[in-house]
Amino acid sequence: MTDQTTDSRDPRLEDESRLAEIRRVVREVAADAPKLARIALESAIRKHNPDLKGTAQSAGRAGRQSGNVSELTAIATLKPGGADRLRRIFNLTNGNFDGAQRVSTLHDMRFVFLDNDTKILFATTYDGDWDAYINDFATKIPGLMDLLFQNVEGWPGIADPSVKDFIARHQIDAAGWFVANPQVSVVDVRRFQRMDKALDAFLDAMNANEGIDDTTRAALSKLTEELAKPEPVDY
Repeated sequence: MTDQTTDSRDPRLEDESRLAEIRRVVREVAADAPKLARIALESAIRKHNPDLKGTAQSAGRAGRQSGNVSELTAIATLKPGGADRLRRIFNLTNGNFDGAQRVSTLHDMRFVFLDNDTKILFATTYDGDWDAYINDFATKIPGLMDLLFQNVEGWPGIADPSVKDFIARHQIDAAGWFVANPQVSVVDVRRFQRMDKALDAFLDAMNANEGIDDTTRAALSKLTEELAKPEPVDY
């Protein structure tokens, strides 16, 4: 019997670039799509700024990762009255969980009630790998996690050794995953914010200094002008 496990890729495509491969697949998939849809797909595919380059790799045990940023989406059944109890918590905090700032890899998290308040969707975006992220929750905000998720059927408790299995069973990998700044972590964002404030203070102090020479003043003016330019969206 002939071995069917060999790669079926057309040998004529061996030298095809990744960008060319994407364009070819789009043409194949959209062959019967309306002309305007094909044009839109073509225009969306281009060589990107390497700083904005994402990926579609695994985040570890579950979920997808793009660059340094990963996603987690889980759906679970609520206990009777669980949705009401959670709503009261969310209303009490005005939807803001400042304590979650202790998880330095956490970009965001959101809760959505489904199926007449019988289920909840929990979605979050974070930096790094799945296991490390769950460990962060368990060590840095265990009380908040149990306060919220004790309303979910079968929740073992964040300190229970089986909690990772529980989360993984309820997690659903994203079919598509886009991150605007996949190389930028939460720590990076906070550092950039500090740098921005420090730079503004420096420029204000230098511009108020009447004793600086004309060359320095011109350089500062040029720097201020460049910093004020908006970042183009169509990169």
